[in-house]
Amino acid sequence: MRILKLTPAVEKRLLRARQHHDVQAGRIAARIVGDVRRRGDSALFNWTKKLDGIQLADEGVWIGRREINEAAARVGNDFLRAVEHAAKNVRRVAEKQLPRPWTMEVEPGVSIGQVVRPIETIGCYIPGGRHALVSTMVMTVIPAKVAGVRRIVMVCPRPNAELFAAARLLGVSEIARIGGAQGIAALAYGTKIVPCVEKIFGPGNRFVTAAKQLVSSDCAIDLPAGPTEAIVLATQGNPRWIAADLLAQAEHAPDAVSFFVTTSKVLAEKVQSEVAMQLRQLPRTNPAHASRRGSGAILLAPSVDAAGEFVNRFAPEHLSLPRNAATLLRKCQAAGTVFLGPWAAQPLGDYASGSNHVLPTGGWARRRGGLGAADFVKCISVQSIGRRGFARLADDVQTLARAEGLQAHANAVEVRR
Repeated sequence: MRILKLTPAVEKRLLRARQHHDVQAGRIAARIVGDVRRRGDSALFNWTKKLDGIQLADEGVWIGRREINEAAARVGNDFLRAVEHAAKNVRRVAEKQLPRPWTMEVEPGVSIGQVVRPIETIGCYIPGGRHALVSTMVMTVIPAKVAGVRRIVMVCPRPNAELFAAARLLGVSEIARIGGAQGIAALAYGTKIVPCVEKIFGPGNRFVTAAKQLVSSDCAIDLPAGPTEAIVLATQGNPRWIAADLLAQAEHAPDAVSFFVTTSKVLAEKVQSEVAMQLRQLPRTNPAHASRRGSGAILLAPSVDAAGEFVNRFAPEHLSLPRNAATLLRKCQAAGTVFLGPWAAQPLGDYASGSNHVLPTGGWARRRGGLGAADFVKCISVQSIGRRGFARLADDVQTLARAEGLQAHANAVEVRR
């Protein structure tokens, strides 16, 4: 992992590299999405064979209950206990996040309220590169259940026994063996085999993220949650622990990004040595080794303020503040999730702390936070206006309507006088 001085030119290059990858992914995803939209299952099967090496047939898309039960029976009790523990914490947080109905009288005779209704049908995208991410199923299915979603359709290109066991534990029965941009297109537009859903949830690689953004004008999406990003910001701390957090997120995929931002050259060099030492303990095929090839760096900032400004402009998915957390947190304006203190190892949030690991990437943390229970519901405003309220509002509403040239609006009030 290289040590670079954090200059405006370096920052510009880092931000431009991320944007360049997004443009490339968008072109490829557009071709796949358009094909599936036009040709349906035929295109879905062709792209699945070409990109995932999986030969699908009509009857092979959906996982049968028997296959789920047989696979789940092979999973150990330790794994099931871990899923239950994670699910319990995610459920507790989701219940706290869920919007509540309310009503208020804004003036005599005029009451405004909110009712909360779940989205009817959702699609959960579960990444399945080297391994199916069971944790993503927990992070998407549990809030959906808390919100009251009636139908959950889950897709994963390479589901395994652990995924099936967790699905049975969480009460998910509709699982399709598809993924990639083609899986997103199938969920968004529907095919003869795959139902159209109302909203798509879950992270994925840059092609999945691009596909989600492409279909978002026709099918709602949760947020752009693409290749993992992690920043550790510290002027002091345990170099071994800092290096371990950087490598943990780099392990997700070769295009994951991990940065250590510091003002201390001594700490930067210690973290660099630790990264190299810990990398030697990993297989050469582990994606974390990409951190040597440019997907990660140690950035030496001229000041704490400059470091904080870079973090806010980059808006990382994960941000760790192992020391001086309260002071540094005040400088933080944009991050998907923040880990405070030396014991807040990033993988704890990936799996079981209760906070959701479906988080904005690509700078989207400047605009919104991570996934929560509120993303699975619709908050519908309800207006109750009586005779007294009508009388109080009528004159001003007619004045405003006529100022906008909307005579029929004014008339709808006038005929009630």
